[in-house]
Amino acid sequence: MCGRARCTLRPDDVPRASHRHTVPIRFLHLDRYRPSYNIAPGSYLPILRRDNDVVGNGVVVHCMKWGLIPSFTKKTDKPDFFKMFNARSESVAEKASFRRLLPKNRCLVAVEGFYEWKKEGSKKQPYYIHFKDGRPLVFAALFDSWQNSEGETLYTFTIMTTTSSAALHWLHDRMPVVLYDKDSVDSWLDDPSTSKLQPLLSPYENSDLVWYPVTSALGKTTFDGPECIQQIPLKASQNILISKFFSAKQPKADEGGKETKSIDANITVDLIEEPTDEGYERAIFADSIKKIEELDEENDISDEAKNLAFRKILKAEPFVEDTSAVTSHLVPVKNEVEEGTNGEGKSIETGGLEFSEKSSGKSGIKRDYEVFSVQEKPWKRPEKLQDVKSCGKHGRKQGKGKSTVKKSKETQSTLHFFFDEK
Repeated sequence: MCGRARCTLRPDDVPRASHRHTVPIRFLHLDRYRPSYNIAPGSYLPILRRDNDVVGNGVVVHCMKWGLIPSFTKKTDKPDFFKMFNARSESVAEKASFRRLLPKNRCLVAVEGFYEWKKEGSKKQPYYIHFKDGRPLVFAALFDSWQNSEGETLYTFTIMTTTSSAALHWLHDRMPVVLYDKDSVDSWLDDPSTSKLQPLLSPYENSDLVWYPVTSALGKTTFDGPECIQQIPLKASQNILISKFFSAKQPKADEGGKETKSIDANITVDLIEEPTDEGYERAIFADSIKKIEELDEENDISDEAKNLAFRKILKAEPFVEDTSAVTSHLVPVKNEVEEGTNGEGKSIETGGLEFSEKSSGKSGIKRDYEVFSVQEKPWKRPEKLQDVKSCGKHGRKQGKGKSTVKKSKETQSTLHFFFDEK
């Protein structure tokens, strides 16, 4: 479709753009024409048509309204210029509104460029399409006349469209029919045989048709001026999904033997360099994401849980410098509680850590625990960091079937402590 265009041409530019500047020319109703960078259906444009009142090859530059109103429309009806501002070339010979116009009511529309919108999510981005060298585009069109109840005759036109070219198919599946040379213009205006028109209604495939993004304010028909065709940079999408952070690439070793981890397109963390305040925070951020990924692979963590964990990381307070601190690692541990052989106690095994406690004869209960294998979160309370060994047994067995737990000064770290600590 073609629903917006730029036309700031002078009326005498239209015959030159249409290769008809050497023949007799008349001008009609040009006082209604208002040049604009944002022409919409219902606006007046200078249209070039054959002059049937003059013998020879004379033409008329006639100011008409964009949006066809068929002549058989009732006089009492209110004209709707948005209903037929385009005509599909594939079916133009079949529909009554257009079929009767093909023999004698063909015309040309000259504009400097047109606009098309690309849908991007919930928004639409407009693009300005024009010739690279700045020459006007000439579209194939049909016109008609209609008389209202007051006896006033209104001339209107519609722009022919075809399938989009290969270069523009990403933007829209339709485009205007572009008549790119004198032969195509002469055939469209003068050839009495409608059967020879079909080759003219093909997409324009040449590479001199270019485009670029423009302001979205163009959507308002009242927005006008050179700002309409000013090129703008496209902004990167602000709606970055959290799930993208969990698909980081694997570390790669460069020529110097350093390992790097890509967090996103703008952040690359060197995992071997001496940690600084900023670099250390990034390293913690990257490593935390890595560990959550590992948890997901082993335990199939839900998306909701991953998102919650990630938000907790982002809300963590600024890092307190402590070069001796080591990045915390999350280790998923499946804990199995088994009933003692004599019914006097139960043993809790946590991946190399063994605990025991008194039992009142209840049956064994299976639970899952998550602990830190190294140090606790080093953001705000470095004095609480404890060296927790990830292997070996804690405590000694005392007596048959009995054992005691060697308690540390601080409470055993949990996943809740890691994310809730502020």
